[in-house]
Amino acid sequence: MSLSYAIASRVKDYFMMMKFTLTFMVVFSCVVAYLLVPGVEFDLIKVLLLFAGGILVSGSANTINQILEKDTDKLMARTAVRPIPAGRLSVSEASIVALVAGIAGITILGFGFPVATGAGTVQVFGYGFNWLSAGLSLFSLLLYGFVYTPWKKWNSLAVLIGAIPGALPLLIGWAAGAGTLSEGGWALFAIQFLWQFPHFWAIAWVAHTDYTKAGFKLMPTDRGPGKMIALQAAMYTMLLIPAGVAPYLLGMTGAVSAVVAILIGGFYLWRAIELYRKCDVPSARKLMFGSYIYLAVILLALLFDKVKL
Repeated sequence: MSLSYAIASRVKDYFMMMKFTLTFMVVFSCVVAYLLVPGVEFDLIKVLLLFAGGILVSGSANTINQILEKDTDKLMARTAVRPIPAGRLSVSEASIVALVAGIAGITILGFGFPVATGAGTVQVFGYGFNWLSAGLSLFSLLLYGFVYTPWKKWNSLAVLIGAIPGALPLLIGWAAGAGTLSEGGWALFAIQFLWQFPHFWAIAWVAHTDYTKAGFKLMPTDRGPGKMIALQAAMYTMLLIPAGVAPYLLGMTGAVSAVVAILIGGFYLWRAIELYRKCDVPSARKLMFGSYIYLAVILLALLFDKVKL
């Protein structure tokens, strides 16, 4: 095996362990929230730093999750191929990755980076954010890694607990730009918080057999997939419609975003109603993919219809 192949294989395992694709989506919402802050203009270096910091913190949390669930992951076909349960990475190596990534990500958010000014001098904190965003990131990492992860085997309240760090990237992005936790940040937090319940229950419906085998208790009823869960998913998608309009009512975005929020919210609600009607895996899978469509559309609509002050 060549050295270059070995390095590429190890990097691929790190990406898998840190769930890079999922992490990218999470950090995208963080950047959107940052750019929605009144007075914040697009700055490529700041956006890239926010991406880097967010990916490292989120990747650290995901790595902690996989370290703690290494034995459980072996029981499920979907997760048995992950680097730790498959034996390609040791727990000690994964722990070092989680520690380094977490510290690096929080440092990027809390401190600045040296940049050269036009006069040839160096401004040390020219591209920093603030310790509020860094503190929220640390809180999110600890809550996801050490509270939500073990809670999944206790009871279904884990979904509620997990929805908090799942929605915090929007609040972190807002804090990075505004330096405060004002109503705009909480409005964005509410959208992603509510979005997660139908999204996650759809995933739990599709993967119910694997989750049961692993001992995860993620459904709001012990009876497993059924109309009660589908009804609750529909209720949360219904709440997302006024939540999606809230940024317009707060003067953050224009009327176009409100119209889009109603339309895409209606689409998400329709997918949940279809799950209630049919109560089958194909409908749950459609709701799951519909959730990704909803989140991408609503975030882009808010961003492109931002009110310029």
